Amino acid sequence: MKKRSKLLKSVFFTLFIFCVSIVNAQNIDIDILRDINVNRNKNLDFTYKVLSNSTMEVSTAIPIIMYTVGFIKKDSAVRKHAIFIGETFLVNGFITAALKVAVRRERPYNRYSDIDRATSAIGYSFPSGHTSTAFSTATSLSMVYPKWYVIAPSFVWASAVGYSRLHLGVHYPSDVIAGAVLGSGSAYLTYKANKWLNKKRSKREK
Repeated sequence: MKKRSKLLKSVFFTLFIFCVSIVNAQNIDIDILRDINVNRNKNLDFTYKVLSNSTMEVSTAIPIIMYTVGFIKKDSAVRKHAIFIGETFLVNGFITAALKVAVRRERPYNRYSDIDRATSAIGYSFPSGHTSTAFSTATSLSMVYPKWYVIAPSFVWASAVGYSRLHLGVHYPSDVIAGAVLGSGSAYLTYKANKWLNKKRSKREK
């Protein structure tokens, strides 16, 4: 138990240091964002808005639809997969919200007048919640269905969501990178937590 606690502390400490170091790389961050946002093709704004706004709908619809299908077909494996994806969504949301409050990074358009905000955004900038949610969904879905035709479109969609946040001027590149790492990490953390809980449950039943 102590070893597991130390491991979790070291993981979160490493993640915190990683996040802080990314935030401090401000010059590279804003230069990349300017290249993407200021020089963007504005005809694509609507497409990227739709893509960006799809994050919550897709990430909540997938586990709900999967669980419904599993319930109708009486397939316990599908229901378990759906619950795992839903759990990952919640774990990711909690960690993302906590980091936003801890870091309190301003949105780029609030700090730099040349950054054009092309969509609405609330709260702090770091990490990107849309990106972390998309990657948590893509990773958890790929873990339960490790097929190329699931993995490829899932991560293409998640990556496109991350890019859309830059195109629309509401996040720095480091926000998006951290969101991708956090989302994927949340899926792995949820998987490990479930595995540990299942082991404890099976020991009790024996």
